[in-house]
Amino acid sequence: MVEVEAQRPDEPASLGTEFLGVVTGGSFSEGLRVRLADPALVERLRVGSFVVLEGDRHRYFGMVTDLSLDTTDPALTVDPPLHSPFVNRILRGTQAFATAEIRPSLELEHGREEPQPARTIPPHFAHLRLATPDDFAAVFGREDRTRFALGTPPAMDIPVPIDLAELVKRSNGVFGQSGSGKSVLTRLLLIGLILADEVSVLLFDMHNEYARAPADQPQLIGLLELFGATRVQVYTLDDRTERSASARTIRIGLDQIEPEDIELLAEELNLNPTFATVAHHLSARYGRSWIQRTQEFDQDAVKEFCAATGVAEASVNALRSKLGRLVRRPYISPTLDASVIDDIIAKLQRGTHVIVQFGRNDSFLDYMLVANLLTRRIHARYTEDVLQAQLVGSAGTVRPLVIVLEEAHKFLTPEAARQSIFGTIAREMRKYRVTLLIVDQRPSSIDREILSQLGTKIIGPLSDQQDIEAVLTGVADRSGLRNLLANLNPRQECVIVGHAVRMPVAIRTRQYRRDDLLELVRSRSPALADGPTAADEAFLRLVTGQ
Repeated sequence: MVEVEAQRPDEPASLGTEFLGVVTGGSFSEGLRVRLADPALVERLRVGSFVVLEGDRHRYFGMVTDLSLDTTDPALTVDPPLHSPFVNRILRGTQAFATAEIRPSLELEHGREEPQPARTIPPHFAHLRLATPDDFAAVFGREDRTRFALGTPPAMDIPVPIDLAELVKRSNGVFGQSGSGKSVLTRLLLIGLILADEVSVLLFDMHNEYARAPADQPQLIGLLELFGATRVQVYTLDDRTERSASARTIRIGLDQIEPEDIELLAEELNLNPTFATVAHHLSARYGRSWIQRTQEFDQDAVKEFCAATGVAEASVNALRSKLGRLVRRPYISPTLDASVIDDIIAKLQRGTHVIVQFGRNDSFLDYMLVANLLTRRIHARYTEDVLQAQLVGSAGTVRPLVIVLEEAHKFLTPEAARQSIFGTIAREMRKYRVTLLIVDQRPSSIDREILSQLGTKIIGPLSDQQDIEAVLTGVADRSGLRNLLANLNPRQECVIVGHAVRMPVAIRTRQYRRDDLLELVRSRSPALADGPTAADEAFLRLVTGQ
């Protein structure tokens, strides 16, 4: 908290020692300029600080978007008092002063309870002060079952909850460069969603890091360890690396792979531009068994097919060779084990959260193929269930689903977004009760239309200007947010903007510690309120190896 030596005589008593300065200029579109009462405040404030402007009729909530130094006499910058501390003290605050740029986001009329988007600005000499816990509560609410705090403002120790009920109405994104803490933010967000118990989560865990804490980081804790197998179920493509006896193995059928799925894998399979035409001809001729039949081709069969379709033999042989990589994957079978898919859907609709692990099958080829195929079937089932429920007026009984997708740019490039199920889900805006939580370090590679439709964005440090421009697509006050992003700590800080918060806010991520999170879950989850049972303790020893 910023300290001020004395209260000004004309300062309202309610402002106490938090008085920072007064409005001296600015505009609604460009933001307001505040002259700081003490030039030393420029070293204690920081870009992103949550502040309040006290107008005559309204209280305005906003953030510091810039800090600057100014003088009343330009000669001071040409001939500053370099060697006179006494003159320095005299000039500071008079001829030399500091200013803060403030962008009001919300306004609250005196006597009202709910802040509204700012549509006016305060008059000259309106007082600026730091926000108090009551101000935070007025804007962000207080933590409860549907509000979960990912952290606190960087310079303050006040939780900033996000509205989980608003969050899950749309697809959302977590962005940040490698090493900035995206996975920790995602884990925290998932803990909040599981505690709220309003949606089910399907998580494609490419690096096997969400179910359990990494062996070299025992101070962390995974979702399976935190909530137990009754709340979190693991499915795996590699049962050789999965220690939980309750985990089920997934098999993918060749008969479920369609030409559109192969188009999504064009880069991973190094396919030439003609492959799509060949694949669609094969599918039209042989139906669901097109890949199996293609692998059984001899040269006579290739010649016959090419004569019938006009496709070049070299193109058919090249596609056969590349598809051989899929056929040889250890989790691929001639037909799909539909019972596993049915089991996943049944668990999701009953409120169990599902983690799909890849084990040693963790190449992008495995990840993209499996995530796309499973999501396509699950979304088709959800669509059918919602349409059936709408006929009897009970669509709200279908439990919403959030699908967590890492390395999302692989699925949502402008080309891939048109053909992948993830592009469809992102554009549907929860029409069929399914939304995405995309996690990525390269937002500039994601289709701009999809970025603009994300409801809430949690943005960590980004160094590439193209990524910064992309992640701010569809966001108001882009210039102020650019300054905010540029001043984030490389780790454990982020900016939240969108429907889950009433105004953009910078936060320092809460600590992700095993003991703290176990205590949180036990205090918030009735099933764990009395502590773990003997079975829970045995299960934790099993999954942690302790």
